[in-house]
Amino acid sequence: MEGLKFVLVFFLLAVASSLTFASDPSPLQDFCVAINETDGVFVNGKFCKDPKLVSEKDFFFPGLNIPRNTSNPVGSTVTPVNVVQIPGLNTLGISLVRIDYAPYGGLNPPHTHPRATEVLFVMEGTLYVGFVTSNPENRLITKVLNPGDVFVFPVGLIHFQFNVGEANAVAFAGLSSQNPGVITIGNAVFGSEPPINPDVLTKAFQLDKSVVNFLQKQFWWDNN
Repeated sequence: MEGLKFVLVFFLLAVASSLTFASDPSPLQDFCVAINETDGVFVNGKFCKDPKLVSEKDFFFPGLNIPRNTSNPVGSTVTPVNVVQIPGLNTLGISLVRIDYAPYGGLNPPHTHPRATEVLFVMEGTLYVGFVTSNPENRLITKVLNPGDVFVFPVGLIHFQFNVGEANAVAFAGLSSQNPGVITIGNAVFGSEPPINPDVLTKAFQLDKSVVNFLQKQFWWDNN
């Protein structure tokens, strides 16, 4: 019960923060429940459902209390709750994720959110987290987090979480966009489709071309 209270307080704080500092434009109506359309131009956000047809289902997502399977190559699973899962989040500038980590070694790999700042709350376990500042400093800022701790990852910066405890870990994060996006660095650089020209990566990373070829042939797991 205490853990759930922590999550509730954290989420309310994230909501309040997002209303002031959201990276998405402020809405000009009560809500804009997203609908899928095949015609028209998508500039920012999605088309809106007729408000008269909106129901409670458009603002609801169940089961975020259920542990997720972490038996995968990176040892973590991210469960997003954004505009895809809750159409009513469209234009509201906020979303939520649950992250489950396997015992020691469970990793949410280095990644960025191009459209959102992230506020992470640790509910269970011990996480080593960090982010890297932009050029030219590229300074690594890290912290070991325990249950009840909160950490902020600024918008667009590469960041990660790593379970350094012997038990499972669980964290929840609020993001300042209804569609924050995610770019996992290894997947994007070495697992793009079609592949980046190996000559580009050989020179960029100062690696032997055989190493680049090896990395591009690996299976890059998507934990989202």
